[in-house]
Amino acid sequence: MKQDMKKILKKIDTKDWKKISVEFGRNVLEVSVPPSCVELSMKEVPALSDHGASLEKAFSNPIGSPPLEEVIRKKSKRPEELSVAIAVSDITRPVPYKGENGILLPILRRLETSDVKKENIKIIVATGMHRPSTYEEKIEMYGKEIVEQFVILDHDCENSDLLESIGQTKRGTNVYVNRDFHFSDLKIATGLVETHFMTGISGGRKSICPGLVDVKTIQKFHGPGYLEDLNATNLILEGNPCHEEALEVAKTVGVDFIVNVNLDKDLRLTQIFAGDLVQAHMKAYEMIKSYAEIPVDREFDIVLTHGGYVGRDHYQTAKAGVGALPIVKQGGIIIIAANNRDPLEPIGSIEYKTLIHLLKIQGPDRYLGLIQSPHWQFTKDQWEPEVWGKVVRKVGEQGLIYCTIEISREDYCLLPGVCGLDFLKGKRKTPTPERAQEMVQNGVLLAIGRCREKGIEPSMAFIREGPYAVPIQKKLGN
Repeated sequence: MKQDMKKILKKIDTKDWKKISVEFGRNVLEVSVPPSCVELSMKEVPALSDHGASLEKAFSNPIGSPPLEEVIRKKSKRPEELSVAIAVSDITRPVPYKGENGILLPILRRLETSDVKKENIKIIVATGMHRPSTYEEKIEMYGKEIVEQFVILDHDCENSDLLESIGQTKRGTNVYVNRDFHFSDLKIATGLVETHFMTGISGGRKSICPGLVDVKTIQKFHGPGYLEDLNATNLILEGNPCHEEALEVAKTVGVDFIVNVNLDKDLRLTQIFAGDLVQAHMKAYEMIKSYAEIPVDREFDIVLTHGGYVGRDHYQTAKAGVGALPIVKQGGIIIIAANNRDPLEPIGSIEYKTLIHLLKIQGPDRYLGLIQSPHWQFTKDQWEPEVWGKVVRKVGEQGLIYCTIEISREDYCLLPGVCGLDFLKGKRKTPTPERAQEMVQNGVLLAIGRCREKGIEPSMAFIREGPYAVPIQKKLGN
């Protein structure tokens, strides 16, 4: 730890401070904050007490659609001749697929009792541009029983042999989609509906676009022309170009049935939405908007948040940074605690590491200018540095404090913001939750100290659910 940091920390009296619990992967960090720190939290939503009964109810009474068994009977082929594709999420999304209380077995059993043959079913991991799933990740997500008995394929957006043209969207995008999904007689999409900083919410149509489309479609979907639109943000659907493009693609592909879920802030199942692509997804949207949106009547000097489950790498943790933007002051401080535990890519892909470093070197405005240039060749994962640029643009390099223990100091140098390793005393040891707690705690102390050096007694907020909550600055009561 640098000497100037030590001096700042020594000046701060914490004897009257309160403890808060900060999620850090599967661990919880106990961090002290000033007594005036405002804790922002989503509304309490009861978790489902009987998953089996809830699943049965959702499948028996689908929203805007006949039951799955009836959808199968209405097909022009006999059930035993039908080919079926089921789009599923990868390890980056905490969808409860596995086991008797998961959503995948009930789907497969309904197919079986409807006389659909097991060998005619393909489970397709809607990776978008994410890396392929490992065998261990598939076991963790879907369960050994399903992995051993069913065909599970990872989508590959860059393999033209696996893609089929579905024509052009209203916005002029020439779309190609996964052939196995497109040519299946019965198409089922599954996923988690949570807040999303580009498409408003996840789930529904997003399983298809960007989940199962070609790289050029993803490039446009994640390009500056869409992402710089003010409506391309959390919990906005109307006028959101990402949502509208994805929905048009999914409708064109022709999804027969969806199974989406909502989770609470502790990742417990709160609701299951089965049925029509649009109607069931909108019901999920209405529910999550009712409890994820947090009205706030002011901005804060310091905002503490975390990467949640999704923050398994730096790439995904951008969601937490953007989520804090509506309530942090211009030139304020955002502290992010992130358990970047991905064993292969704790930062992200090679392309992402290069581009996030380019953002750090060039700054957000020059980076945006580069990727908007007609001479720029679109590069995989360029959109997340663009999103991080929005964070840096508001709080500056010194206003972004990034705390993780899984990234080496050498790689930390690639990332925008203040390196959390600087807050640790002594030499680097084996990463432990205790070290993470020390890092975040000292980050809070340093932020408070820096504000006081400017003559400011800082206001502070803590976003308890990290990237899943959506604090919105508005006049309370309106």
